[in-house]
Amino acid sequence: MSHTAWAPGQREHQLEQLTSAAQHWDVIVAGGGITGAGIAREAARRGLKVLLLERQDFAWGTSSRSSKMVHGGLRYIAAGDVKTTMHSVQERERLMTEAPGLVDQMGYLMAHYKGGFPGPFVFNTLLRIYDFFAGKRYRHYFKRDDFEFLSPLLNENALIGGTQFADAVTDDARLVVRVLREAQKDGAVVLNYVGVKQLLKDGEQVVGARVEDVLSGEGYDVKADVVINATGAWADELRGQMTDEKKIRPARGSHIVVPAWRLPVAQSFTAMHPDDKRPIFIFPWEGRTVIGTTDLDNNGIDNSEASMTRVELDYLLKVALYQFPKADLTEKDIISSWAGVRPLVSSGALNPSKEKRDHSVWNDKGLVSVSGGKLTTFRLIALDALEAARKYIKRFPAGEFGAQIFTPSVSSHKKYLALPGYVQKRLSGHFGMDLDALLDLAKDGELDVIPGSRTLWAELRWSAANESVIHLDDLLLRRTRLGLLLEQGGLGFIEKIRAVCAEELGWNDAQFQQELERYQAIWNKYYSIPK
Repeated sequence: MSHTAWAPGQREHQLEQLTSAAQHWDVIVAGGGITGAGIAREAARRGLKVLLLERQDFAWGTSSRSSKMVHGGLRYIAAGDVKTTMHSVQERERLMTEAPGLVDQMGYLMAHYKGGFPGPFVFNTLLRIYDFFAGKRYRHYFKRDDFEFLSPLLNENALIGGTQFADAVTDDARLVVRVLREAQKDGAVVLNYVGVKQLLKDGEQVVGARVEDVLSGEGYDVKADVVINATGAWADELRGQMTDEKKIRPARGSHIVVPAWRLPVAQSFTAMHPDDKRPIFIFPWEGRTVIGTTDLDNNGIDNSEASMTRVELDYLLKVALYQFPKADLTEKDIISSWAGVRPLVSSGALNPSKEKRDHSVWNDKGLVSVSGGKLTTFRLIALDALEAARKYIKRFPAGEFGAQIFTPSVSSHKKYLALPGYVQKRLSGHFGMDLDALLDLAKDGELDVIPGSRTLWAELRWSAANESVIHLDDLLLRRTRLGLLLEQGGLGFIEKIRAVCAEELGWNDAQFQQELERYQAIWNKYYSIPK
């Protein structure tokens, strides 16, 4: 499939395919986060006819608002779940190998204090297992003086030393887009702002779905062998058409973003919160420092975004001040915030932090629902969902289809070769097969970095032109992360953004103004400092 699969005008063509009476899909995937993207990618590479629908924007939910970490899950080892840890570590290593520049190793630091838990011996014992599964040694213990050198702003009171280990970090929303592009390459049709409204049934058996184009309000009846419900925290909503069983416990995780110079960390720091002893991460991301996450029940979930509360803001600032008192961080330092809702599978635990992070699959007569799990293991989750769907699919192909997620891409583009190595790595990781086309589209000066971020102007242009941008928030909050990284959501560069949108999306001044007002309302309500 060409790189223009999401270009302006393609959406209308793909919607027309839904109206064809002769059209029959093997699989409809509801949900355009990382789980849905993984399912579409694995189904399409097997030659299945796949339609993925997302009622909001791609990665709009949890998959753009996670903690950005691709980790093996030390908590699983501690809980005795060695198998899940092994799978997670192996998938982490796979992603770092396949997508450098998008999924990259990050050092992690854990300070050890006198009388604190976990102590050096226990923690390093867990890490031995961690490193064994990775096939390499990442862990290293530092005595107090050496550890202080790694983090000079650290709280030194009762410090005895610290441990360094490794996991990985990503841009979660870009990861989703890259996986979706791989699904497209293998023939999947992938649409945002189209939602599954109603399951179609023959008797009690699901035979398709009534879907709605959110932009026009037009509805379509779409026939399929199976519908896979990958809507994450919203999974009970669609599954409720087949059963009264409720299994999802939505849990909110919130983060704040501050300038790196105000709290400089070169590696992810695990800080134990002084109030509840929960581990909080303080880590570098896209040239900024991020502090998170909280873990609270998100009572009720609807079709609007989650936002951080004042209580969570105070909680995160408190742990930053406790761990790094010399930084003297205040509310005025915060650039932005975000809150994501984790789809925990409820076991009745007293608080969400005690719930397991495993995924579950439910099979309801042609509706296969999957929820829970980790970003790291999205490929394995997809395979489990497809295995459950297999009995409904009339032509499920046999054979081995490989485990590689991303198509290898090597560029010899003259613009690429002129770039610094770290920029080459970033662009290759973020855009994969679309890299050369992005460089062709870039205008003079657009291979410069947008100040305050690591994003190039060329990335903004490419995304506007070729990544199904419908609204300004799609562009600034998910295709790029400028809305999280820049003060006031990037509005300091609004005229340059306006020019790109006019050229690539055809927005006139009135349309842009409407989109700008929408974006400002969203940013102020969900991504700023809570009032």
